[in-house]
Amino acid sequence: MLDFLIRFIPRAVGQGIPLMYGSVGETITEKSGNLNLGTAGIMYVGGICGVIGAFLYETGNKTLNPFLGIFIPLGCCIAGSLAMGLLYCFLTVSLRANQNVCGLAMTTFGVGFGNFFGGSLIKLSGADVPSIALSKTSGLFSQKLPIADQAGWFGKIFLSYSFLAYAAVAIALIASYIIHNTRTGLSLRAVGESPATADAAGIDVIKYKYVATCIGAMISGLGGLYYVFDYASGVWSNDAFGDRGWLAIALVIFTIWQPVHSIWASIAFGGLYILHMFIPAGTNLAIKELYQMAPFLATIIMLIITSIRNRRENQPPASLGLSYFNME
Repeated sequence: MLDFLIRFIPRAVGQGIPLMYGSVGETITEKSGNLNLGTAGIMYVGGICGVIGAFLYETGNKTLNPFLGIFIPLGCCIAGSLAMGLLYCFLTVSLRANQNVCGLAMTTFGVGFGNFFGGSLIKLSGADVPSIALSKTSGLFSQKLPIADQAGWFGKIFLSYSFLAYAAVAIALIASYIIHNTRTGLSLRAVGESPATADAAGIDVIKYKYVATCIGAMISGLGGLYYVFDYASGVWSNDAFGDRGWLAIALVIFTIWQPVHSIWASIAFGGLYILHMFIPAGTNLAIKELYQMAPFLATIIMLIITSIRNRRENQPPASLGLSYFNME
């Protein structure tokens, strides 16, 4: 059993960290009343922007400076994700366009953006396969704690991850604290529940929506960066992200809009996502497909339970997805 856990849990965590970043980022966004269905596109843009930065730095230097090797892809990822967040805010907050339509359009745009530049980089690298490998940068991002190998099973289960994995947990805890224990968090929740009331109380609704959405976008983009340089070992392939962006949005519902719950829930989702790889199903592909439905089934069940209990603290912000019109 211990051998199974040592093999299963690290892979579940690896699958879950991108979901954690996407879920926490989207939760912060939704707390302001903005429903950003473009999370999948933002994660895609964050990943490809990091790849572009790493590619330009790797090809121009035979040896990598560890600081620059991490800082450049990280900075490019955050900049690209921020640009997507600003675009979404401009369309939905300033121009008051439909949030659902804009989010879906941004997902389509983000995937197309990533595939276009990913394909261009693959051609520039002259690769014989439809992918590009940035192994040097990946080596910097995937370094685990030095004591992991000396700590036995505990080290393999809890200490064998990169700094981005632990940063995801820290961001979830910090976001949860700010939302529930600070005046800024109270104002953010007020904007999400009733922007008109918040506006009347002197809260700058537009500022909170912009800041929350942009911070959420930057956090979501880190999920794409982690997937490429840690989980995928620096290999970029077009359309490789699969449905992880949509799973991150589903995870927001599963965690009932509480960032702290995304820590265990994302790992659980990651485990459900790879469950078909550890349960023997023979050559029956239908059984494996059923196992792959597990994360979505868990979300549906959680949504049903939440709806039946009908507790206000388990419901989404009251103004979620609605544009705010200041009548002054």
